[in-house]
Parts: sequence; C-alpha cells; structure tokens
Amino acid sequence: MYHTPFLALHGAVLQEIVQRRLLNQGQCLLLAISGGQDSLCLGQLLVDLQRRGDWQLTVAHLDHRWRTDSDQAAQTVAAVAASWGLPFHLIVAETPPPTEASARAWRYSRLARLAQDLSATAVLTGHTATDRAETVLFNLMRGAGLSGTGSLDWRRTLVPGLDLVRPLLTVSREQTAAFCQARDLPVTPDPTNEDVSFSRNRLRQVVLPYLRDHFNPQVSRHLAQAAEIAGAEDDYLTLISLEHFARFYRAEPPSLNAQLDQLPVALQRRVVRHFLQTCQSSGDFSQVEQVRALVGQAEGTRTASLHRGQGVVVRRGWLVWL
Repeated sequence: MYHTPFLALHGAVLQEIVQRRLLNQGQCLLLAISGGQDSLCLGQLLVDLQRRGDWQLTVAHLDHRWRTDSDQAAQTVAAVAASWGLPFHLIVAETPPPTEASARAWRYSRLARLAQDLSATAVLTGHTATDRAETVLFNLMRGAGLSGTGSLDWRRTLVPGLDLVRPLLTVSREQTAAFCQARDLPVTPDPTNEDVSFSRNRLRQVVLPYLRDHFNPQVSRHLAQAAEIAGAEDDYLTLISLEHFARFYRAEPPSLNAQLDQLPVALQRRVVRHFLQTCQSSGDFSQVEQVRALVGQAEGTRTASLHRGQGVVVRRGWLVWL
C-alpha cells in the first residue's frame, strides 16, 4: 500500500478522535464514501491512521440514482477501496428519492442496516466545518434555537448500538481539497451539488460566498465555532431541563405542574418541549408557547388543537394533556 509521511491534518484529526473519544481501539467502522473530496479525505485519513486505532474498516457507497454518471462514480470509489485494501459495498436506490430530506433518510437507514449486518458499531461520514456552517444558517432560517444551531454534532446515535461519527468537523472544505490533491485521490465531482434548485446548494453556492465577500471572510469558520459553542450549551441545558421535567411531570394523566413558572423562561420552554415530546413525539415553538401561556390561567382554559385534536387544559393547578 502506498504511504506518504503524515501531514498536519492527520495529527489534527487524530487529536479530535482521541480527545473527544469518538472511536475506540479495535472498533469495526463503516466509511460512507461518496467519491467527493470530503469523503475521500476521510477515507484516506482513516486508512493512514488505521494501525493507530487497530480499526476494521469497510467502505460503503450509496447511489441515489440522481446522477447520469453514478455508475462511473461507484466504480471509482470501488477502485479506491481496492487500493486501500478494504471491502466495498454498493447500495443503489430502487427509485430515486424525490427530495433532499428523503435522500438523507434513505442514506442513513441503509447505512445503519449495512453496518448492523457487518457488526460495525459506527458509521463515519465526511461532514466538515463548512457543512456545519451551512447547517447553522439553514436551521437559523427555520427558527431553530440552540438545538438547531448546535446540530451536526460529532457523534449521534443512529440506532441502538450504532453511532454516526463525524471526525472532520474542524476541517474546512479547502483543507479536504488540498489533502486530496496532495494524495492524488480521484475526486469525483457531483454535478447535483451545482444545482441551486436544492436549498442546501443555494446556501453553499450563493449565500455563503456572498457573506464571505461582503461581511466576513471567515464566516464559515465562525459559524462552525458558534455551532460548537451552542452544542455544548444545549447539552448542558438539556440535562438541567430533564431534571426539572422529572420534578414537574406526572404520568397519569400526563400533566405538568403549573408552578413551572418558577423556572427561567429558557428552562420553562425546554420542560414544556419535553412534555410535548412525551405526549405527541414533537413540539414546535408555537406549541410550546401555547402551553406556557396556560400558566396562571383560569380553570378549564385550554390550548388550541396541538396534535390530532388533542391539547392541554388547566385543571387544579396542573396542565393536563387531553
């Protein structure tokens, strides 16, 4: 296998893996490789660092059937996997997913299924600091709070016993491009990434370049930094709010003690959101505010319909789910 001396990027990524405890020694890992610069950079880094972690690596390539050259892209990734000496799995969609969201759901469900078949305990993707910046902007424009701002985290659970791990979240797209060039990796550009009819592409191709040119040349790095800060603060507030939720909640019937107004507004909202997630699986900002507005109201006051005609009503000092 071809080796070159380790670059600075090797040390930086290894440091994140170790300090954040993203991976364990001897772990079986599934690498999601699209053939773009970010995923190829991820794959090469993990191959180069493989002996450090004693990892068992497998490559997966997913074909949405959106591209006319998807067969060629799959063949290129298969050849790269062979050059790395790694097993290769190709997953092709039976029908092309109609939207970005459905494509993402399909990818993760199929990666999870394959990982479980292989007894892998983590799926690795090549999301970068640039992707993180795009996600921050995308979620802020949809009215997200800290949870949305801090999303695209280093690790999350896909299914029990299987994590999604993103080791490149401090690495920029410029760095992955330079690494691929230095290692002579056969990057396969995805023409669908240039299609600005997709909202994510408009952010990448239009909005972020405008912000860089007219507001802050380091906007991507700073937005990624904001996501890192928000993620840590969100984790802390989630822990605290769950403790308060346990204090104010009763299960039969599902209710919250109206004395939750003793809490700061930020914690009130989080406690109410936990309540709604318990009762109806989700709770957006407007629904949370409807429930909070019941505190101090007269007996029998209720919200508008929240979920399939259900709602919350004031009864004897409790906010009761109906």
